[in-house]
Amino acid sequence: MSSCHLSLAKPEFYLQNFRVEAPESLPEAVLTPRRMGLIIVNAAAESSAALHGRTFTAPEEGAPALPVERVLVPASFGLVPHWVKSASDGRLRALKLVNAKIDNLTTGTAFRDAWLAGQRCIVPMQAFQVDDLRPGKPLPTRITRVDNQPMGAAGVWARWVGEDGEVIVSYALITINANAHALMNRYGQPGNDKAMPAILNEGAYDAWLNAKVNKAKEFLRPYPAEKLRANPVEKGRKQPPPLL
Repeated sequence: MSSCHLSLAKPEFYLQNFRVEAPESLPEAVLTPRRMGLIIVNAAAESSAALHGRTFTAPEEGAPALPVERVLVPASFGLVPHWVKSASDGRLRALKLVNAKIDNLTTGTAFRDAWLAGQRCIVPMQAFQVDDLRPGKPLPTRITRVDNQPMGAAGVWARWVGEDGEVIVSYALITINANAHALMNRYGQPGNDKAMPAILNEGAYDAWLNAKVNKAKEFLRPYPAEKLRANPVEKGRKQPPPLL
């Protein structure tokens, strides 16, 4: 699956498409593992309170759920689980924890705690990149929306705190099976299951951030193939470094 994705092409997309203020400093155009990107979390949720130094007050029994308060948070691409012993160990693990398969959310030790704690996020992106292996050697290919609007991908985030007080906030993209997807079934290793990021419906952003854990997987569905297009990356354009 993809090891990189592209940041939003225009600063105004943050407010226009995601209802959050644009950051003072934009992230790098191409985000590869361990690079700093931006995620959207629900600041009103218990799981997100620690990110902002807040005290979470749970609603009383029977009270309506708290409204969603979208907040843009800097985070490193590639999950650093909260239980790793050191920052260096976490950063090494992050290279292989950029994609969280839907089946591993509750079974894999790397992602389970974040998922069960409701630490879900939206990853704003302009595109994601995959390798087309059909020509014989990998051909980097970018997947965008046909209307060139940004996509909001589903993700999980974690907060690691070291003994010296160092804090690493990180995230991984949630991926789903794409064997039956008319576009994304072309990519990936022959003979292996195909995968794609779980792109959220724009009208479901708040519901995704606020959903109960046992309902959250209902939002992880294949994005319609007719709304996506694939473009080979032009030769000479700066490529992201390969995974180590």
